[in-house]
Amino acid sequence: MNAMGTYLLVTLATLFWGANFVLAGPVLHDLPPLWAAALRFVVSAVLMMAIASGRGEALRTPARAYAGVYALLGVVGILGFNLLFFFAMQSTSAANGALIMATNPLVTTLVAAAMLGERANRKQWLALPLAFVGVLVVITGGHPERVTTLQFVRGDLLMLGANVTFALYNVLGRRFMPSGSAFVNTTLVTTAGAALLLFAALVSGEAPAMPGMKASLALAVMAVGGTVLAYLFWNTGLQRLGASRTALFFNLVPVFTLLTGAVVGVLPSHAQLFGAVLVLGSVTLAMWPVRKPAASPSAA
Repeated sequence: MNAMGTYLLVTLATLFWGANFVLAGPVLHDLPPLWAAALRFVVSAVLMMAIASGRGEALRTPARAYAGVYALLGVVGILGFNLLFFFAMQSTSAANGALIMATNPLVTTLVAAAMLGERANRKQWLALPLAFVGVLVVITGGHPERVTTLQFVRGDLLMLGANVTFALYNVLGRRFMPSGSAFVNTTLVTTAGAALLLFAALVSGEAPAMPGMKASLALAVMAVGGTVLAYLFWNTGLQRLGASRTALFFNLVPVFTLLTGAVVGVLPSHAQLFGAVLVLGSVTLAMWPVRKPAASPSAA
């Protein structure tokens, strides 16, 4: 697969994650947050295990050889991130949470530089603030002064932890993810995370409820698209592009959230569309291939 194919997969991952924000509404209407997260990943893990079995994928050997790696990534990228995210959203606003998560590419770049020695190129450093401004415009509706009215509460600190956790998952995935099949890796990480989330839900004392038809359909779409395909495509990007370059695509999530909302009748404002253009432009700038200067002819 060439670089453009990998860019497409990572973009699709952010499309699915952006849609998750819209799909989460009916799911959380019928289920407590912890059970919603647990069921989402349990369904995803069962589906991926079934697909792996049908494809004849060997899971036992890598599971035994890299059990610690899959457990680590499951703890950080699935259990840790989802717990922090859902508990944060109980006491913070969507604007605060989105603004904090918008810094994830920058946080990932810094963590990758510290842990992996990855160096962002000049275009990436130029693209990061442009993407941040674009997301800021999207969140504030074109009124940046609204940022001064945001008050940090306990939920904001939890969202900051979720942000750092996802950045750490990006870096750890790049550093420790086995070099084998991306599908096998995603299946085993998802299974580990699902088991941990289910355990957390069971010991939480919250009673699960039977979701209605609308919530069940939304949960199924989140499990298949927003989890199975999204994590598979994202992990492929981590392996092929590196942590900092892949994380830059995370800026597309709020853009796709707006587009998904438009599909269901919630049209974006002009300011939001302008912010989306800035975000798309920043990703294009960072990913645009660098032309190497032609070699000068050797002297005769």
